Amino acid sequence: MASCLTRGFLGGEQTKMTNDPPQSAKRLRICVLGATGTIGRAVTLALVKRGCDVVCFGRAGTAVEGATVRTIDVTDPAAWAGDALAGARFDALISCLASRTGVPDDAWAIDHDAHLNALAAAQQASVGHFILLSAICVQKPQLAFQRAKLAFEIALIASGMRYSIVRPTAFFKSLSGQIERVRQGRPFLIFGDGRLTACKPISDADLAEYIVGCIDDDSRWNRILPIGGPGEAITPRQQGEALFALLGRPAKFRSVPVALLDGVIAGLAVLGRMIPSLAAKAELARIGRYYATESMLVLDPRTARYDAAATPSTGTETLFDLYQEVLNGTASPERGDHAVF
Repeated sequence: MASCLTRGFLGGEQTKMTNDPPQSAKRLRICVLGATGTIGRAVTLALVKRGCDVVCFGRAGTAVEGATVRTIDVTDPAAWAGDALAGARFDALISCLASRTGVPDDAWAIDHDAHLNALAAAQQASVGHFILLSAICVQKPQLAFQRAKLAFEIALIASGMRYSIVRPTAFFKSLSGQIERVRQGRPFLIFGDGRLTACKPISDADLAEYIVGCIDDDSRWNRILPIGGPGEAITPRQQGEALFALLGRPAKFRSVPVALLDGVIAGLAVLGRMIPSLAAKAELARIGRYYATESMLVLDPRTARYDAAATPSTGTETLFDLYQEVLNGTASPERGDHAVF
């Protein structure tokens, strides 16, 4: 395990991290945004475990063990223009910040504008490295939150600052919503035949290790980094089959036509012209449809097809490990806001 003690980290002279650093080594100081989310918390804990000095910026009431917390409204440029990062050395800023719903106003306020605020403050404070947790779905942007994320990625790359843009595949938390349903004897819901999409799910802990590894691994600097969990890509049908197998029951599925989602979206879009809250629901339905019909894998721009073999893998934990832990009562995953079921 790498230590957060190093020298020459920001001066263009990279020093290999070891558990026995020289006496002149400094303790790395890392700023984390979005530390209250599941990935952000895992990243913060990974940094603390390595001995880093971690400062989390977030809402009032934020508490992360082993880290210093500063309350800030990330959407307020004035808050960043003040003393948010001033007066202290930060070697890197890691952002796991993301909009909660993905609806347009929320997406542009958080996924784009708040990140621009943070980028400007980081440049002003001479932070050396901006590590961004993005999403693999920005490869094929059709939704507001995807366009917002992609717009900030472009701004970060153009900033001249050292960057690492991590685009993970599906999260465990977004694929665990049917465990209790199946345990109760109900069928596993799928779209079409359950083979429309595939992904390489990645756990919070494995993703956190990968993100933190961007600090000292120069092969991850100034790059866009798609990343999935270990093993082969799996379809929703395979997820259901594995869950039934763990329960010792024959697999039972119920297919939901994609056309049903299309009808819901069309109806909400029409009503949303008169009732704003329904316009937001229409966007949520579009998000659900996207995840139901698009694979979370690397998209080959030449063929416009998703390529499981081209999607890198990391870590040791599999989605089926999580299924077993939940069934055993040793895990209780938090659902994601964009989970389809």
